[in-house]
Amino acid sequence: MTSSQIDAADSRDFIAEADTGARAPTGGFNRRVLWFVPLLWSVFQLWIASPLPYELGIFVVNNGQARSIHLAFAVFLAFTAFPTFKRSPRHTIPPQDWVLALVGAFCAGYLYLFWRELAARSGAPNTTDIVSACIGVVLLLEAARRSLGLPLMAVAVVFMGYVFFGSSEWLPDVIRWRGASIERAMSHFWLTSEGVFGVALGVSSGFVFLFVLFGALLNRAGAGNYFLSLAFATLGHLRGGPAKAAVIASAATGLISGSSIANVVTTGTFTIPLMKKVGFSPAKAGAVEVSSSINGVLTPPVMGAVAFLMTEYVGISYVEVVRTAIIPAAISYIALLYIVHLESLKMGLKGTSRMNPVLFLLRAVLGVSLGIIAAGSVLWLSGKAVDALEFGLGGMASPVLIALFLLVYVLLVRIAARQPDLDLSVEAMQHLPPLPVILRSGFHYLMPIFLLMYLLMVERRSPGYAAFWSACFMLLVLLSQGTLKALFRGEGNWGATLRHGLSEACEGLIEGARNMIGLACAMAVAGIIVGSVTLTGIGQVMAEFVEFLSGGNLMLMLVFVALISIVLGMGLPTTANYIVVSSLMAGVVVELGAQNGLLVPLVAVHMFVFYFGIMADVTPPVGLASFAAAAISGADPMRTGFQAFFYSIRTALLPFLFIFNTDLLLIDVTWAHGIVIFIVALIAMLVFAAGTMGWFLTRSRLWESAVLVLVALTLFRPGFWLDRLWEPFDQRPPAEIFAIAEAAPGGGTIRVALEGMTIDGREVSSYYRLPMGEAGRPGAERLAQSAGLELVERDGAVIVDLITFGGPAEQAGIDFDWTVTRVELANDRPPKEIFFLPAFLLLGLVAFMQRRRLGRSAVVTA
Repeated sequence: MTSSQIDAADSRDFIAEADTGARAPTGGFNRRVLWFVPLLWSVFQLWIASPLPYELGIFVVNNGQARSIHLAFAVFLAFTAFPTFKRSPRHTIPPQDWVLALVGAFCAGYLYLFWRELAARSGAPNTTDIVSACIGVVLLLEAARRSLGLPLMAVAVVFMGYVFFGSSEWLPDVIRWRGASIERAMSHFWLTSEGVFGVALGVSSGFVFLFVLFGALLNRAGAGNYFLSLAFATLGHLRGGPAKAAVIASAATGLISGSSIANVVTTGTFTIPLMKKVGFSPAKAGAVEVSSSINGVLTPPVMGAVAFLMTEYVGISYVEVVRTAIIPAAISYIALLYIVHLESLKMGLKGTSRMNPVLFLLRAVLGVSLGIIAAGSVLWLSGKAVDALEFGLGGMASPVLIALFLLVYVLLVRIAARQPDLDLSVEAMQHLPPLPVILRSGFHYLMPIFLLMYLLMVERRSPGYAAFWSACFMLLVLLSQGTLKALFRGEGNWGATLRHGLSEACEGLIEGARNMIGLACAMAVAGIIVGSVTLTGIGQVMAEFVEFLSGGNLMLMLVFVALISIVLGMGLPTTANYIVVSSLMAGVVVELGAQNGLLVPLVAVHMFVFYFGIMADVTPPVGLASFAAAAISGADPMRTGFQAFFYSIRTALLPFLFIFNTDLLLIDVTWAHGIVIFIVALIAMLVFAAGTMGWFLTRSRLWESAVLVLVALTLFRPGFWLDRLWEPFDQRPPAEIFAIAEAAPGGGTIRVALEGMTIDGREVSSYYRLPMGEAGRPGAERLAQSAGLELVERDGAVIVDLITFGGPAEQAGIDFDWTVTRVELANDRPPKEIFFLPAFLLLGLVAFMQRRRLGRSAVVTA
């Protein structure tokens, strides 16, 4: 785009090109197809998520069939809604695209159409199966190119090339494999659940679609405007207010948008011009919006749908995923607010409020903390109230609860009807009504979010169940809110408002489906990449490659994994990004970390690679979010990207910190300890922001910035200094493993180093953490029953004699005839928190020096 600023219509065009499809046919038939097919897709997804198919016995499909139909819709719409090239005509659907759309949909739906026949010849596909699979893979890659651009297609083609030509003599021995035939590869990719129709597409069809639909309906109802207005009314009057409002608004819209590009364009259309107006340069205005929007997909509860994929890949509950992600996301957002404030101070910006910076910071922290506590308290109290009603009313509790919920909704709409409708324009944002008026105008928008969180967090329902009922409630909101407002305002146009509500509901269903086109194609293509990894074992090659680059150094290994994750994530949508980086790099961190004695929970590893994969949306030269922001601000995209990366250094720091200090992810900590962790981590992140920005109480000298960064790293990881002074583990000989296992506390673990050869001839030397189960039994018995590992002493060595199938030892990759090389016991050491004291003393020294300079400058000025 060449203009320095885009208006709302242009922003919709930008989102259409990136997410929903830029084609807008003028012909009646073509236009109706692009209206009816997305609507039918949304209805299909709601149908299979509802209990109706099973109660009525109509159109019942299993998970595999649902994935096939889901992909058929996505491929059809990719060819009809997205032009072949940017210069291709957008006002019509060419005949060749109709052919490709129909053939692609047939190949994608092949599993559904011939489900029984394929099951009957499982493992022995015929020629028709293979031909359909070949055509399907090619058309899927083209559909992904149209809807997502070249990067994901290119990555998939490289992996497929490795599948077919990995045995070539041109390749080095270290990465060569035996190769695969067309029949084997296509069967693996298309006719089984190991490739395209695997876990990723199952998550897409099972509940990601419903969450995207929920977000589209919520935004269509006006919730996005409401959150944006709230942010500006709360923070717009402060120093650098529009930038601070952009941070909060992006956090709110991140809850309902899984696309960083859509997040940038939706809020940036209003925030970036206002930031420029108060004094931010175009590049800095765009960078603030990019940094805010990227954090939106790292923030629970949805995390760009990655939260639900992580539950499948890591094997933990949804609540655990949310718990691990909440502190890094919260402190990162608060730190970004602080960075914006420091940037405003450096530029000498003024606000209409003269609030003290420390007071502003305390209010921001208090606001976030109280918001989390209030939301948690409301959910907890609601759960107790529901339990009481179910106990008292029995079978009548459900109708009563539904009636009460709807009554509260009607009452909130009545309150909203007494307020003027929000005007969302750049000019109106500068003259918003008072905050209480804005709050009352949209309280009812919080109810569907409350319902979603209640079903997920309190009732512990499946994500699909929670999203289905929340989406159904949103449809009710769209249908009824206009009519109810007209009723309460005494307006007589109920019929017109009802028709408008019906139109908005249909448009919301269509918008949700079109938002899913690229996402569904991305999940399917990511299945090709995952299938290539499982078929070829390329993950092990990646581990050996990173080990070679790092020379066995743990920190260098993590740096290389981070850089590779950024490269792999370039140009990919959030969910495909996570699938690619986790399938390729998570195993690398686990394996090489264990070889170096770093045993990290799998969820921490997945969070590590996910954070750096998402950084690709910021990082030049392919940072899509930076390009979107630059199109709005009129700045150079590369300059915007580098500035956004500088603002996002705090986000890039976090993964390294929670790899070495999993307390930040609230893993195995109490609530009281969790609160302390949050406070200390927040202080550390703010100090780190001050150090990197070169401004604390005033402009920092170079040594002061260095000290601030040192203080921050010490607060984040005090164990680093403790490890320099006291060894963390005492190494014991292998023969003591039985006594150590017997003495281990109930529910505890022991840390063991083993070495041996895998079944494929690979030498392994690594550390493992073995669970011990309940106490009070002999060590050998605890090892066998709790860890699934039987050991014997032979010729002075302790050897693995038997592995229980499916047990912890087998799942960890331990094999027969491996040798125990050492057992490690944690040493009795002082608490690592003792290093907080010198850190805070250094922080106080810097504050004293800067305050003294401030006092001197005030005297000189006077």
